[in-house]
Amino acid sequence: MAGFVIGIAGGSGSGKSTLTGRLQQAFPGQVAILRLDDYYKSLSHLPLAERARVNFDHPDALDSALFARHLMQLRQGQAVQTPFYDFALHDRKQETGTVFPAPVILAEGTLLFACPELKNAFDYRVFVETPDHVRLQRRLKRDVQQRGRTRESVWRQYFDTVQPMFEIFVRPHKDQCDLLYPGEGDSEGPFQVLCWVIVSHQN
Repeated sequence: MAGFVIGIAGGSGSGKSTLTGRLQQAFPGQVAILRLDDYYKSLSHLPLAERARVNFDHPDALDSALFARHLMQLRQGQAVQTPFYDFALHDRKQETGTVFPAPVILAEGTLLFACPELKNAFDYRVFVETPDHVRLQRRLKRDVQQRGRTRESVWRQYFDTVQPMFEIFVRPHKDQCDLLYPGEGDSEGPFQVLCWVIVSHQN
């Protein structure tokens, strides 16, 4: 049986990774995860200062063709070698990771539904909806603590590209999704709906 592919999108800091992790815990050994954040194009040909000026919130910054190919291979039962991205150096790391096929494949990424190569890749679409100010606070905390960024650079990037690109490439896809999932507050009801969808597919 081909893998059941669930696409999980939403703004930066909305809680996509939290939802993905929660589903992985709810269905141990039955879930494979593919994160679009790992598929940014290599910028090794650019000086570091120029890399930082790239608009990472535009679909063109992503190797969505490779992501689509890996997603299809997982769906067909093949393991894939996924890249890792270094957000401090704005480049791919030397090492890769292995993602093994599973009955349920979770594809996660802010720009997931904006990539033409992925238009027909999903069996079920989830949009994680979180207030803008909450997403900004989460992004500040994450990028400073985990990605070696300064608060000033995160703040500037958010208003220069993150939020404007969200309005163009992310929010418009919300109404086309099968489930709106709250990234803040009580999410138990929508989570149970999503679990039911997965169980129903397995049966």
